[in-house]
Amino acid sequence: MLKKELIELCLLHLLTQADCYGYELLGQLREGFPDTQESAVYALLRGLCREGYTQQYQGETSGGPTRKYYRITPAGQEKYVQLLALWRLLRDAVAGLGVE
Repeated sequence: MLKKELIELCLLHLLTQADCYGYELLGQLREGFPDTQESAVYALLRGLCREGYTQQYQGETSGGPTRKYYRITPAGQEKYVQLLALWRLLRDAVAGLGVE
């Protein structure tokens, strides 16, 4: 599992908890991945939408520009479960080698 899949896993995980707008997701991701580029996150979000794993919609205005929110779809829930299982296999394999 590469960083791209880890970030997708994290994005989908965050979206299982609540709908979010892009910059909000970016801020949460940067807590764990501080070197994450904004353009990369938005590219992943566009890809997840294109593949049907998330949906984008316009939120209400808050005195500024309209925010684009993301929500996870049923296909995204399935993708999340698959990525989570892959992550757990990788984590266990690395731990089995004594890497902590």
